Amino acid sequence: MTVYETDVPGVGRKFELEVGGGARLVVLMHHDGRRELFHRADPDADSQRIADLDGETARQLGAILTGAYFQPVELDRTQVPLGEAILEWVELDEDSSVVGQTLSGCGVRNQTGVSVIAIQRGDETVPNPDPDETLAVGDILVVLGTRAEQQALREFVDR
Repeated sequence: MTVYETDVPGVGRKFELEVGGGARLVVLMHHDGRRELFHRADPDADSQRIADLDGETARQLGAILTGAYFQPVELDRTQVPLGEAILEWVELDEDSSVVGQTLSGCGVRNQTGVSVIAIQRGDETVPNPDPDETLAVGDILVVLGTRAEQQALREFVDR
């Protein structure tokens, strides 16, 4: 990860953080404590302003990003008690090939190897869904499988 730092005369200091695929997150820190947050999709594109933050709000956002409020589990660094299996949440959009089909009808387990252990549908959770449960746009599938099976599922529902 590379961070570029530049003085901006009369304004403050600019920081650019590479976030992948040529995209950058840009923070402009003003001398008065204000921070502007921008996103630049590629080196040839103009930056799009995301937010203008006062010092207190910027510090609170920084605390959130560093994990002061919630510390996520880094899966590549931890042992999962499920062996090689992990849990993932996959949302179905309107272009998903499985929308309108039942779990058994689309063959999600046979095609990918994952087990659908729940479906989050709005405020409702369908635990241990029946094979005849019909999948809908916006459903969030809670699935158990290996990383390879999870990738196969993402490719399966997106085709």
